[in-house]
Amino acid sequence: MDIEKIRRDFPILDRQINGRPLIYLDNTATSQTPRQVVDEISRMYTSAKANVHRGVHTLSQEATDAQEATRRAVARYINAPAPEQVIFTRGTTEAINLVASSYGRLLENGDEIILTVMEHHSNIVPWQLLGSRKRIMLRVVPVNARGELDLNVYASLFNERTRLVAMCHVSNVLGTVNPVKSMIAEAHSRGVPVLIDGAQASPHMRIDVQDLDADFYAFSAHKMYGPTGVGVLYGKKHLLKMMPPYQGGGEMIAHVSFEGTTYAELPFKFEAGTPDFVGIAALRKALEYIDSIGIEDIERHEVALMRHTQERMLAEIPGLKIYGNAADKSPVISFNIEGEHHYDVGLLLDKLGVAVRTGHHCAQPLMKALGIEGCVRASFGVYNTMAEADAFVDALVRVSTMLR
Repeated sequence: MDIEKIRRDFPILDRQINGRPLIYLDNTATSQTPRQVVDEISRMYTSAKANVHRGVHTLSQEATDAQEATRRAVARYINAPAPEQVIFTRGTTEAINLVASSYGRLLENGDEIILTVMEHHSNIVPWQLLGSRKRIMLRVVPVNARGELDLNVYASLFNERTRLVAMCHVSNVLGTVNPVKSMIAEAHSRGVPVLIDGAQASPHMRIDVQDLDADFYAFSAHKMYGPTGVGVLYGKKHLLKMMPPYQGGGEMIAHVSFEGTTYAELPFKFEAGTPDFVGIAALRKALEYIDSIGIEDIERHEVALMRHTQERMLAEIPGLKIYGNAADKSPVISFNIEGEHHYDVGLLLDKLGVAVRTGHHCAQPLMKALGIEGCVRASFGVYNTMAEADAFVDALVRVSTMLR
C-alpha cells in the first residue's frame, strides 16, 4: 500500500497538537474521514438535498437514488442475500436497540439471553432494559487469562429458555477476534438466533453474513472512515418480517387511518422518519474507499503495526501490562503501566501529540473481570505508519520515565 498517498486523503492528519504532528491512535472509537467522503457530503448538501422516497421532483429522486445505491453497496460489502435486509440506523447502538425493542417484544417472562463479559455497554444495557420490562435473564460467557471466551461455559449456558445470543465480533478493549462462526453454529444447533455487534470488525476484516450465518449483524459508518450518525442493521428476512416496527411515523407505513395502520415492506418498516440520507450517501463512498485499497491489505498492515508496537512496548517499558493476548487479535492495544493512572498516561501522551483513549471504554463489566478501573487504549487505522508506531512507543517511554 502507498501509505503516503492514503494519508494525503485525510486532511486532519496534517494537524499539529501542542506543536507536534498528530499521531491519531483512537481509531477504535472513531476513524478519520477521507476527502472522498467529505466531498460526497458537500455534494449532497449543495446539489441533491431533498427528502427521500417522498417526492417526484428531481432532487428527491436523486437523493433517493443515492440512498438506495448505498443500500445495495452495503449488501454487496457484507454479502447480504438482498438489499431489503439492510436497515439504516444511527449506528451500532441504535441497531442493537432496534433488535432489543422489536425482537424483544416476541420474548416472554423467564426467557434468557446469552451475552459475553467483553460486550460494549450498547450490547448490555438494551437487554437490561428489556429485562426490566419482561424479567429476561442475562447469562454471561467469561474470558480466560488470554482474553478469549470460554467456549465450554458458552455451550453450558444454553437451555430450553434461551432465546438469543448477542455478542461482539471483536472486543473493543482486548482486540480479541471471537470465533463467531462456530459460536453461531452452536447456537443454531439449539435453535437460537444470534446478533453480532460488528462495530470493531467491519473496518478491519472481510464480513460475510451468509458465511457466518448471522441472524443479525450491526455496524457503524464512523468507525470505517465514514460519516457519524449512520449505521447498519442486517437481519435475516424471516426474522425481520416477524418483528413489529421499532418506531412509528413517516415512511414505515403502507396505510394509516384512525381505525388502524398497516406497515410498509422491508426495509422501510424499520426506517421511520427522515433518515440521514446525506450520511448514508457518504457511507457508499467510504465503502468504495476501503475497496479501493483492499480490506485484506488493510488488515495485514494494521496487524503488523500492532504486533511491532506491542513488541517494543513490552521490551522497553517497565511495569507494562497488556490486556488481551488472544491468538487472533485485531489492531488494538489496551494497557496500563504499574503504579500509574491511565488518565495521567493519556494526558501526557496528548502533550506529545499522541491521541489515545483512556477510561473504561464503555466496558465496565470487562474492567471488573480484569480487576482494573480502566486502561489506556491505542488502536490503529489504515493511515497509521510504522514511523508513527515507533514515535508512540518513544513518547510512551518518555511518559513512563516522567511519571516514575
